[in-house]
Amino acid sequence: MPALLLTLLKLIFLAFIYLFVWQIARAVHSHLGGGDLKLRSRRTDEVVIVKSSTQAGTTIDPRTPVVLGRSPQADIVLDDPYASEFHFRMVRRPEGIVVNDLGSTNGTYVNGRRIAAPVTLSKGDTIQVGNTVMEVR
Repeated sequence: MPALLLTLLKLIFLAFIYLFVWQIARAVHSHLGGGDLKLRSRRTDEVVIVKSSTQAGTTIDPRTPVVLGRSPQADIVLDDPYASEFHFRMVRRPEGIVVNDLGSTNGTYVNGRRIAAPVTLSKGDTIQVGNTVMEVR
């Protein structure tokens, strides 16, 4: 009887190790852009600058994290005097594009409301930085 119990405990321990490794593999896959196929079909693909004195029509594809701002070191340089040097960050997640203000002076607005925490965008949402307006498509 004790040998059977010991064997059963070993199998349970191996099952827990397998589940642990499987969860780590899923997390790494999701972090690297894999995600769930059902979520992938619903997520937004691009952000288009729809109102700007010089950049209207510019398409932004946030497959990797993108920082927007006035600084030449920003990933996307905004030609807007009301934009901060590093104004906000866009990151694509399985649930959609997430926007995070980086402590800008004049704020980042999503659908007309100033954001204080990260916001997940949906198709048709607008992002405003100063006089620049972007739309999720």
